Amino acid sequence: MSDAAQPTAAEVRAAAEAVKTALDRHLAAVERRSGEDDPAVYEAFNQLAAAAEAYDELLYDRYDEVTPFEIPGTDESLPPYAGPEEPNALSVLIRRDYAVVEPQRLLAQAERVEAAEYEDGAGADASGTVHGALGVLFGEFEPDEIASRHKEFGLEEGDSTLWVTAADEPADPGEWLEAPFEQIDPQRVICRFDVSAVFDDEDTEDAEDGADDDDLEDDLDLDGDEDEELEPLDADR
Repeated sequence: MSDAAQPTAAEVRAAAEAVKTALDRHLAAVERRSGEDDPAVYEAFNQLAAAAEAYDELLYDRYDEVTPFEIPGTDESLPPYAGPEEPNALSVLIRRDYAVVEPQRLLAQAERVEAAEYEDGAGADASGTVHGALGVLFGEFEPDEIASRHKEFGLEEGDSTLWVTAADEPADPGEWLEAPFEQIDPQRVICRFDVSAVFDDEDTEDAEDGADDDDLEDDLDLDGDEDEELEPLDADR
């Protein structure tokens, strides 16, 4: 970066003061928190993260230095929370994806359920197809039980997400049943929890990168004699 485009020392100092102020606000919000998911704490956290990021950038641009801490990034897929500070009601939206990897196991489990329900065999014909078997099993077991026993039913877990959204008042009975997932306001999402294999892949890649760095240090004998020939690095690493 050219000298003309560099921030001034005063700008860096002001950014540092903003971090201090944000720290005080975050601590005060934590001390006054009204619950585990207090929106005031969430907002103070975001303000602290933004102030720290701005300071880090200015510090680097001016002095070519970085801060010794890292604040986790906020979820960019959702806007800042703008719902009520004290929600009177909430909705929990859950999506879980599965792949049918063993149809015969699925059919067999559904047949067992029908056999137990219809001991005389009358009416036990819904489980003859995969979609019919799914209807039988999801009608018999709670979603959480299917999630914990999915392998028994010939299913393989995919991505899942859980959103907790705030509401001013509980919905009237039957109000949203025709379109349960429409009209969800992202600004009223209090918190969300995502599960995906992509997160495991990222952790594995990070671990492998760290292992590669260790291997490189082991291969380079920095304390050896100057005349000692270095072993060539294994190309498969």
